[in-house]
Amino acid sequence: MPTQWERVLERVDENQWRLPQSYKAGMRVPGIIFASDAMVRRIGQDQSLDQVANVAFLPGIVLASFGMPDIHWGYGFPVGGVAATRVRDGVVSPGGVGFDINCGVRLLRTSLTEEEVRPRLEELVSALFADIPTGVGAAGKLKVGVKELDKVMTQGARWAVANGYGEPDDLETTEEHGAIGGADPEAVGPRPRQRGAGQLGTLGSGNHFLEVQVVDEVFDGIVAEAMGIRLGQVTVLIHCGSRGFGHQVCEDYLRTVEPAMQRYGIQVPDRQLACVPVTSPEGRSYLAAMRCAANFAWANRQCIAHWTRESFSRVFGQDWYRLGMTMVYDVCHNIAKVEKHMVEGKRVDVCIHRKGATRSFPPGHPELPERYRRVGQPVMVPGDMGRYSFLAVGTETAMERSLGSTCHGAGRTESRGAAKRLLKGHDVQKELRRQGIVVMARGWASLAEEASIAYKDVAEVVDVCHNAGLANRVARMRPLGVIKG
Repeated sequence: MPTQWERVLERVDENQWRLPQSYKAGMRVPGIIFASDAMVRRIGQDQSLDQVANVAFLPGIVLASFGMPDIHWGYGFPVGGVAATRVRDGVVSPGGVGFDINCGVRLLRTSLTEEEVRPRLEELVSALFADIPTGVGAAGKLKVGVKELDKVMTQGARWAVANGYGEPDDLETTEEHGAIGGADPEAVGPRPRQRGAGQLGTLGSGNHFLEVQVVDEVFDGIVAEAMGIRLGQVTVLIHCGSRGFGHQVCEDYLRTVEPAMQRYGIQVPDRQLACVPVTSPEGRSYLAAMRCAANFAWANRQCIAHWTRESFSRVFGQDWYRLGMTMVYDVCHNIAKVEKHMVEGKRVDVCIHRKGATRSFPPGHPELPERYRRVGQPVMVPGDMGRYSFLAVGTETAMERSLGSTCHGAGRTESRGAAKRLLKGHDVQKELRRQGIVVMARGWASLAEEASIAYKDVAEVVDVCHNAGLANRVARMRPLGVIKG
């Protein structure tokens, strides 16, 4: 028997569904959901499809309100939501970026194999856990003063490299070269500064992690070779964001934006979608502060990558460069960016919100580093710590169908509280060890919240994106060791 959503959604093709504008009076564009039949049934169990419809009310929105296959209920926008508004007459919504501004992923390759790492895996994971601060409220090794923090806000990963945390080549393979322009520290209040000053270079908690992996399947050998990836190779995936700094920036601007809507005559069906015109003083100020938080996040991942290299060097007794620990790519998945996209046959400046969604630019795109210009942008799709993650590549079809966007991960099926209730009495660490996965965390709860039971199978998510042409599969990585907050 079809569910409510199966009766409402219109099938476009095997992996694409349309939520018609007629679903809610006031929708300016339809919703487009990328999902398999089985996923549609699961997605309909929370409020994320209603959120897709609500996002379609935003002034200036173009083409559609998009939902990626990892979609689930979020703040205002669903996680896995994408929407672009015209810069000239559209809006920007902090809820369309979220609290963890520039949460993203960074992939490092190594020249090591699983056979070389396995005998020292316990020692390696212990070293990483000791060297990289993790957990709620974790304080970092770096103590940055007021002037230095302003530099972090504007220079991002470039600040980290200039201060000895990495190499200039790392910036070449980081989105925006590690620092987005237009960041203005004057737009950031005192509270984000207080929260962020001690958290630079920390992994945090929740779904953030550092994972030592092995490439166990290669789908596209030509693209994998261009990215320096081969079967049996050990890689490292780092997933974290802007910590308390970005969270407080979002909180501060939600308090600014919501009352401002009345002045601009904006009405939305959910107060969590509070928004202001992109070109308004409040809109420009939010974007300037958001960019500061994005740059903080790039500096954060850069420092963590540097200490990861140091841990490997110490455990394996070799310089990190001899271990082949170079960057594949770093890409964010919680951000609003001004980009040019084709809208009704014209190239238009839009403010594109990607919340739990990753940029997926095709071969030849001018924003890609020269080394990837021929094959397209690397896209990292982390799964859960008990299964696997994927490396994919951007496509021209994504530019046409989804504003150059694709999924960002597996997507939750259970809340953190539900996962803990379901796993009560289970020793998650011991169960993962039986799979050959060494995991270290600050406590049982953080492992239970992030166990496989709480997530969709990321392979299903990636299959939909691959089949829909949003990102093509390149390789699969299986976890060997994980550190979490």
